[in-house]
Amino acid sequence: MPYSLSLAIAAGAVALALTPLARELALRVGALDHPGPRRIHAAPTPRLGGLAIAAAVLLVAWAARVLPGPARELDPRPLLGLTCAALPILLLGVFDDIRGAGPWAKLAVQACAALVLAAFGYGVPLLSNPFGTVLVTGVWSVPLTVLWVLGLTNAINLIDGLDGLAAGVVAIACGALWVTARAHGDFYVMFIATLLLGACSGFLWWNRPPARVFMGDTGSQFLGLTLSALSLLENRKGTAALTLLLPLVALGLPIADSTLAFARRLARGKHVFRGDAGHIHHRLLAAGLSPRRALMVLWTLSALFGGAAILLERLPHRWTLAVVGVLTLVLLAVLLVARAGARRRQD
Repeated sequence: MPYSLSLAIAAGAVALALTPLARELALRVGALDHPGPRRIHAAPTPRLGGLAIAAAVLLVAWAARVLPGPARELDPRPLLGLTCAALPILLLGVFDDIRGAGPWAKLAVQACAALVLAAFGYGVPLLSNPFGTVLVTGVWSVPLTVLWVLGLTNAINLIDGLDGLAAGVVAIACGALWVTARAHGDFYVMFIATLLLGACSGFLWWNRPPARVFMGDTGSQFLGLTLSALSLLENRKGTAALTLLLPLVALGLPIADSTLAFARRLARGKHVFRGDAGHIHHRLLAAGLSPRRALMVLWTLSALFGGAAILLERLPHRWTLAVVGVLTLVLLAVLLVARAGARRRQD
């Protein structure tokens, strides 16, 4: 059996087995997501499912480092850095799922986690641009690292509003990043991407519609942090073909959704950290799609973005703007169709 497949199955099995335990813990401590105007579930649903995802990723990663196999030869420093950065994120997530945490407290902890990653060698030494040249960031590497972690962590958090959506989007993106990393032999990226894909797949058994447990902020923030670290791992070797451009495209759906959310709130004079019902999954539901159909549409969009990332890794750089332009048009078309559908239902 291929090594990556073995890791994915192991992580999936751990997540599958631990999610019911995380669900039981959520019920005991009162970590419940109650129905509300921005919610689609009709009954209180346990959170803390993200603990199972985090345990699956980290436990299988460290086990692979000890057991015979290719992962045993990996430099332990990046994995140690990810583990140390994940601890405050998980503590924050558990506290937020039980009692609630303010936006500034979340940003502070996320920034601290980003600095931990930077201390362990993660960073943004290079930036791609659509014309193929590479920019050296120099002293801006650490600030850019913090901004990247903050942006991606909150993007995954914001898109986690539909049963199975965040876990599915992350799994699809990890599949795309695994393929692009394999093309140039970056085993560390393949290693982390495989674990994330497997853990999300195992968790989806319990989180698919109708969800029996949510990942909560514990899960969405851990996934965002780990995806950030995965992207920075691609960047650390200075590989011109795989700087932050490909992760940006592979994760285009949550990034676009969060960008539109912040722009929408600013334009309306609302607090940028105050949630609303204007996310893309809300719009598809308002257009009359069932939660399952809306999920299929968004998974398909994620697969399109992931496929585009794989394509960009193989195409000359001059095609970058054209590919990104097509993706933008597809996303706009989905939003416009959803808006038209919502208006027809109102009429």
